[in-house]
Amino acid sequence: MRRHLRGAAGSGRGRKRRRVVVWCLVGVVLVAAGLGGVVLWQHVYALREERVRLRHDGHTLDGVLARPEKGQGPFGVVVFVHGDGPVDATHDSFYRPLWESFARAGYASLSFSKPGVGGSGGDWLEQSMADRAEETLAAVAWARARPDVDRRRVGLWGASQAGWVLPKVAARDRNLQFVIAVSPAVNWQRQGRYNLLAELRRDGASPARKAAALRRREVTLRLLRRGASFAEYRSAVHDPRGMTAGRWRFASRNHTADATADLRAMRGTPVLLVLAGHDDNVDVAETESVYRALLPRTSLRVEHYPGATHSLVPDDLERSEVRITLTAVFAPRSVYAAGFLAAQRHFVQGLAVPAGGATRDR
Repeated sequence: MRRHLRGAAGSGRGRKRRRVVVWCLVGVVLVAAGLGGVVLWQHVYALREERVRLRHDGHTLDGVLARPEKGQGPFGVVVFVHGDGPVDATHDSFYRPLWESFARAGYASLSFSKPGVGGSGGDWLEQSMADRAEETLAAVAWARARPDVDRRRVGLWGASQAGWVLPKVAARDRNLQFVIAVSPAVNWQRQGRYNLLAELRRDGASPARKAAALRRREVTLRLLRRGASFAEYRSAVHDPRGMTAGRWRFASRNHTADATADLRAMRGTPVLLVLAGHDDNVDVAETESVYRALLPRTSLRVEHYPGATHSLVPDDLERSEVRITLTAVFAPRSVYAAGFLAAQRHFVQGLAVPAGGATRDR
């Protein structure tokens, strides 16, 4: 009898365990579905994205025009100018929270993949900063030709390496409504030295390693100044730090870049200068000093984000690969420093609309 009772009790416990396992699995499925819904919801932006193309310099550039979710316009337009590297039109979706913020202010956003990236022809490594400026001017002209664009409200947004492009464009096109410069440098060679020293300091490099890195840098600059080939560079510098033939050609075209003359020439264009407190790429103190010296106080606004990195990501978030990945998946708008997205929107909202005709209601 006791054996039968034990058997019955064991069978009941087994069924209970199976029920627990089943409900746990159901819970996992529901949580996964819920999280999937959260992820999908977080990545749905209040935008109407249209794939667009621009023919320029013998190549077709593939891009995105992200208009506000509602209305027929005419909308203002923010033309995006990328930083360094092979950047596509959305910057791997990093731009979309910005586009959404601008859309809430009644502005569309226009961004093209760099030459050779995504569906764009050409090779971005073959470009000079002057080439990039011409490309941006072509994008501005393309935007102004659209019937749903308010020609008076076209401005530029650019980050990092765009610091050498934005002033060139604004100096040429005096009808731009504004320029937003995020973490821009002023002088290519000084920026490179600052970045090198910041990386060495971050890595805890010894004085001997620092001295060797600076010597390699001086050799590299001498080679660039005399137009040396990549083969000569590889022969002279035994630690190329990832340098390729294409990258060497890019550096050869651009190592003399300096924004000061163009900044003087664009005087009067409203500028929002955005600077981060943990920027290992750009000497923000130098950048701010130069911008304040060259641009009128009435046209320059400077915003600081002390806890952010060069990419305007919170420093503690960028230092954790797990946290930044989870944030990018579950809360992509929170990847940026607190207040950054709203500040971009408020800046364009506060700009005066240049004279030249009324804007239709949106």
